[in-house]
Amino acid sequence: MQHDAPVPYDGSGTGNHDGTGIEAAGDGAALLDELRAAIGKYVVLPSDEALTAVTLWVAATHIQTALQHAPRLAVMSPTKGCGKSRVLDVLHETVHQPMMTVNTSPAVIFRVIGKNPRTLLVDEADTIFGPKASGDSEILRGLLNAGHQRNRPAWRISGPEHKPTPYPTFAMAAIAGIGELPDTITDRAVVLRMQKRKPGEKVAPFRSRYAAPELNALRDRLADWLGPLRATAARLVPKMPVEDRAADTWEPLVIVADLAGGHWPAQARVACLAMTRHEAVQDQQSSLRTRLLRDIHRIFERENNPEALTTQDLVAALIQDADAPWAEYGTKGLNAYHLGNLLRDFNIGSANYRFDKGRQAKAYMRNRFLDAWARNCPDLVETAPDLAREAAPARPAPRLPPAAPTGSLPISPSGGATGPKRTR
Repeated sequence: MQHDAPVPYDGSGTGNHDGTGIEAAGDGAALLDELRAAIGKYVVLPSDEALTAVTLWVAATHIQTALQHAPRLAVMSPTKGCGKSRVLDVLHETVHQPMMTVNTSPAVIFRVIGKNPRTLLVDEADTIFGPKASGDSEILRGLLNAGHQRNRPAWRISGPEHKPTPYPTFAMAAIAGIGELPDTITDRAVVLRMQKRKPGEKVAPFRSRYAAPELNALRDRLADWLGPLRATAARLVPKMPVEDRAADTWEPLVIVADLAGGHWPAQARVACLAMTRHEAVQDQQSSLRTRLLRDIHRIFERENNPEALTTQDLVAALIQDADAPWAEYGTKGLNAYHLGNLLRDFNIGSANYRFDKGRQAKAYMRNRFLDAWARNCPDLVETAPDLAREAAPARPAPRLPPAAPTGSLPISPSGGATGPKRTR
């Protein structure tokens, strides 16, 4: 029938469009404005575009049954205290039928996703996708990947008759964790790279007893507004500023913006372009940083895994590799400043180190790389010797205390140890 045909829409927000019934501005636009303000009241997001994206993502959960793709919301932070869990708190009170979990089995999720799926909110994802992840974690990763697109069921043997049974996987999901999430997740996600608040950036304290009623009221109004528009949403074919998987991921958000009208169609497309371009740069940098970790691991192995290498020697070894990009990095090749910047996101920095014969220099400690190697290069952990232990010294010497978890280093024990000594 004619009214079931897809309806193209250019997002201009200038009135009714070819019988879709979309209003230029009205209750939907005003409601999204209120939701945006409420989210921004409790969390500081990386940018205005990120706040727009989260607002539209929340609204899109209320029309999941009309969507062809279920975008993930990847909430990542380099350290704790950046607000990622607070984002999930706000989402819990505003999305459609939230299911908050820290550690759950794939079997549970298989059974809660149905024709009207719940919205999955997964915190502490770094414990799920880290180097010590279990087999269940790999199943969960596959479930989250498959659930991005409709009609990708997971088949399991079920019941006393052991019948092959399809379980739906399609559901919107927000996934929060420290460090990087798997590429297969972020490739299907609107990505928020959270940071600690700057001095002067204030948020209202989140207390469920008074924050939840306010946010729940917005949630109910979203459901009332979008519920009758599901059929319209299912027919919309919005003009997208991006292509391929990025378009699949962002289309639900743009559909909500087009349904709202007003300034939202243009604002959504600006956010889409800005955030996808930012992630393209991050992907390139992430690949480069992973290459750097691998090259540094190789250099330490070649030197028989010493406790430390001077910054000067490490930079020299990197740029001498003809097959690596370091000789052409920047304008004159990689230097100590570049190396520090590239390693900062891994919480790795140089420090003063006392080598043999009293020589002191800025150096990188091998044990500071262990966590980054385990998280970002797990194959090195599997094929290399136990990275949790430092290599034995070349000559007898007392074991040294481990490096402090931050930039400061402990002083060597008193007694005149003959081996290498750390200094402040």
